[in-house]
Amino acid sequence: MSFFISDAMAAAPQGQGDPLMSFLPLILIFVVFYFLLIRPQTKRAKEHKKMVEGLAKGDEVVTNGGLLGRITKVGDNFVELQVADGVTVKVQRQAIATLMPKGTLKES
Repeated sequence: MSFFISDAMAAAPQGQGDPLMSFLPLILIFVVFYFLLIRPQTKRAKEHKKMVEGLAKGDEVVTNGGLLGRITKVGDNFVELQVADGVTVKVQRQAIATLMPKGTLKES
């Protein structure tokens, strides 16, 4: 057999080490990504979903586009916002970014 494979190549390395240690950096990177990126994003998504489900008539909200208005009508998928006297805009419920404290929108 020494004709095909030299003696130096035939000897396998003896100390490969623990296979878990070779995957340890990959596992640590995943843990860091989970706690710094994935977990906060899912928490934020749950809070937004809860806020959107709890929208009611009279709430003052800001949309993703920056419109500030008061909800006048709530539907399954859309809400109507009164942004000024006589100006009503229909937006998707998911487009509501923030629920503002009562009294943010002043009556004129």
